[in-house]
Amino acid sequence: MRAVAVVGFAQSPAVRRDQEHDEIELVAPVVTEALRRAGIARRDIGFVCSGSSDYLIGRPFSFVSALDAVAPWPPIAESHVEMDGAFALHEAWVRLQCGDIDSALVYAFGKSSLGDLGDVLCQQLDPFLVAPLWPDPVSLAALQARALLDSGRYTERDFAEVAARNRRSAKDNPNAQVRGDFDPGALLAAAYSVAPLRRHDCPPITDGAVAIVLAAGDLARRVCPRPAFITGIDHRIEAQSLGVRDLTRSPSTELAAERAGVHARPVDLAELYAPFSHQELILRDALRLGPGVTINPSGGALAAHTLMAAGLVRIGEAAQRILDGGAHRAVAHATSGPCLQQNLVCVLDAEGQP
Repeated sequence: MRAVAVVGFAQSPAVRRDQEHDEIELVAPVVTEALRRAGIARRDIGFVCSGSSDYLIGRPFSFVSALDAVAPWPPIAESHVEMDGAFALHEAWVRLQCGDIDSALVYAFGKSSLGDLGDVLCQQLDPFLVAPLWPDPVSLAALQARALLDSGRYTERDFAEVAARNRRSAKDNPNAQVRGDFDPGALLAAAYSVAPLRRHDCPPITDGAVAIVLAAGDLARRVCPRPAFITGIDHRIEAQSLGVRDLTRSPSTELAAERAGVHARPVDLAELYAPFSHQELILRDALRLGPGVTINPSGGALAAHTLMAAGLVRIGEAAQRILDGGAHRAVAHATSGPCLQQNLVCVLDAEGQP
């Protein structure tokens, strides 16, 4: 496997509603900053891959417009995934394995504030049996949370402690949207949004963008004093029908973690894409993360949730701590679909060894 590393990462501040910028203006600053931090000229990027959703933007081929932010002339080698940017990073990583290019730019963006997320995300559900019922994402997550409570493994207090810890960690993240000191007991006194989930158990509506620069082989060490090498990456998907899955567990995450080599050596920290508080508990179990692992030092998706970019942010946040010298080995996770349907696991290491 060819050595590929994250050498540059930048993101925009997460905000509830960005009415000032279109997708080009949202993406351009983070792409420019990621390239600056990577020390690689725009003209030297061998491949570009993006993640976004036209359903969020509200018009077709919005990703084509966003290409203006990366200066696609003369014509560039480019691809796009209609999903989270973490899966675009996987495509770029595969492309770099071919050996004919040494660098890639990955970016993602989303503006969840433009429409009704319940209506938008319902379109990905089973069109015959589920979508006609118009279940919103919070209601589906509540079904999962209720199943987890009924299993006896966790309580609503555990949910509140996850939410409080994430928002507390976000105080040190200038790009976070929701941060502060929260008392789990006080959170439990709040009314339900959709039982058993309260407002603090759910992610905020967020607009934003993120970019990552990848470099392979000797280029990574030449441009970066401490690259965050991707030593393993894998993603797996589960059945679309919620009724045939055990919603209290995530076997696709377990398999992806095994294939990515998460358990080969200890990890210092984990950035988990858990939009709902109870999903972090499910992911911690699936990844077999012990008490010594720092989880979501950035605040995670409970502190800022840019749809189509939050998974790529998790990889970037984990990589940044290796780039800064604060961590040696980290695992990042991304998800797509309702109730953790599809999951990606990425292992990052300062030494570049599995």
